[in-house]
Amino acid sequence: MIPTTAYLAFSTAGDGANGLPFGWDVAGLQRGVLIYLGLSSLAFVLVWGLGFLRRS
Repeated sequence: MIPTTAYLAFSTAGDGANGLPFGWDVAGLQRGVLIYLGLSSLAFVLVWGLGFLRRS
């Protein structure tokens, strides 16, 4: 039988900070995600632009 307690639900935003990996805080995680998304977007645009230049 599955217990009815919701393990992934938080009552406040601070509750989730205790379960972050590597001892990160919420601000550090947000900064890391923004850096990752920025670099991956830049890489996508660079690859797309190089492919566009090669075809023309």
